[in-house]
Amino acid sequence: MNLLFTAVPSAPQRIIGGSATTIDNYPSIVALLYSVSNNNFRQSCGGTILNNRSILTAAHCPFRDSVFRWRVRAGSSFAHREGHTLAFSTFIFHPNFNANTLDADIAIMRTSTIIPLSNLIQPGSIAGSNYNVADTQVVWAAGWGVTSPNGWSGAEQLRHVQIYTINQNICRQRYAAVSRTITDNMLCSGVLDVGGRDQCAGDSGGPLYHNNVVVGVCSFGISCAHHLYPGVNVRVSRFTSWVQANA
Repeated sequence: MNLLFTAVPSAPQRIIGGSATTIDNYPSIVALLYSVSNNNFRQSCGGTILNNRSILTAAHCPFRDSVFRWRVRAGSSFAHREGHTLAFSTFIFHPNFNANTLDADIAIMRTSTIIPLSNLIQPGSIAGSNYNVADTQVVWAAGWGVTSPNGWSGAEQLRHVQIYTINQNICRQRYAAVSRTITDNMLCSGVLDVGGRDQCAGDSGGPLYHNNVVVGVCSFGISCAHHLYPGVNVRVSRFTSWVQANA
């Protein structure tokens, strides 16, 4: 299957602290819907279209779940209406995924039917293995997650927020203070020592964009938009070969 990979960065680019946006700005993002009883599917995670059959997301989203409990909505600005909704046939988890540490928190969800690509449904440009994002670079996160750190319900309309990449050693030191390990497979983002802008619950699995290239997959954090603890993403460039082989 054809995939879009970007080898190196181009020249210097339910969400908290962001604003509403529309799917035409992010045609590669999808809402992942979950249901315990195989009906009344509700938005629970985000994902990125890889090609006409595969979605990139965080492994912890569908981990240990049946494919029948998940659906994907593509081509819509809204979590629960419009666009196209498809079922899944299989989930592919990275073999090194650790559910406790969330290292290698990356998975591919294969749809049971072809994803109908269009102007509003497009594969994302995935970071190549040599795509290294420098510190304090502008990145954009998007999703339908909750809009406040203590919120319970996600946003119905897609939202986005501008944040920044965080120095790896600083992020590692911050999380070491609470006994969490930041590995080289992770990419930290936020507004360090300020907070107020971040991904949050419901945004897991969704893309982090640098100059329209997907460099991160939303993974975890402490609270949301915390001034001391940045959000943590999967560093996509560490998994380019695996994505290419399994999409």
